[in-house]
Amino acid sequence: MPVKVFRPLTPSTRYITIASYDEITKTKPEKSLIYTRKKTGGRNCYGRVTARGIGRGNKQKVRTVDFKRNKHGIEASVAAIEYDPMRTARLALLQYKDGEKRYIIAPVGLEVGAKVMSGPGAAPDLGNCIPLKSVPVGLAIHNLEIIPGKGGQMVRTAGGSATLMSRDEEYAQVRLPSGEIRRINVNCLATIGQVGNIEHENVILGKAGRSRHRGIRPINRGVSRNPVDHPNGGGQGKSKGGGGWQQLVSPWGVAAKGKRTRNKRKLSNRFILVRRDGRPMKNK
Repeated sequence: MPVKVFRPLTPSTRYITIASYDEITKTKPEKSLIYTRKKTGGRNCYGRVTARGIGRGNKQKVRTVDFKRNKHGIEASVAAIEYDPMRTARLALLQYKDGEKRYIIAPVGLEVGAKVMSGPGAAPDLGNCIPLKSVPVGLAIHNLEIIPGKGGQMVRTAGGSATLMSRDEEYAQVRLPSGEIRRINVNCLATIGQVGNIEHENVILGKAGRSRHRGIRPINRGVSRNPVDHPNGGGQGKSKGGGGWQQLVSPWGVAAKGKRTRNKRKLSNRFILVRRDGRPMKNK
């Protein structure tokens, strides 16, 4: 999917790029599979702001996506490729033989009219959802389960794909897009192929208005505030933080760079073989 560029007739069009949407075949979503998303403005049930920089934005309809793919053994045909404002990937509308319709994440190369199936008896073809024990080694997969039957939780963003490296008894070794190598139960389901809309990383918003359309409000820097408002505020003129003492922290004083936030005693550490930075995981 190429992106559109514009002549710099205005300051914003100099850098702005927009997705071409050539692969979209249906403009309106399936009414039975959507509901309206309620805006929170970053506030919790007490009306207090718990997430800054959130507010307004265009009204969005949430598409109910089938991450579990639990209609095993029933063939479905791709009725349409649709846009989803809630995610970077495109959606494929499936029409099953029994009349039911479901949304799935559309992989690269999946076209209208294609046949897909899920379950242990399905072939390792594009768009099919099968257990890891049936996936050929070296094949690209996405929408990967962590716990059997819970539904796909990993590798769901545009252009993402994981690779099955090997299998050993009850576990398979999978290389994730981050470079991390993780052991996953061979009964977990995964969809064959790479997630579509691979050119999404080349899209440039180009102006503040496109961020506001997404519900993202502007946030000023900590170093530009007063000391009462932020730990990095204050100082004479421009300073890197806190009047000369560089302290890259959040408004509440938590270190923003270099602080490890993952729990050292997290149960899933034993399933990680190689970290995303290439270092082997030390499981105690």
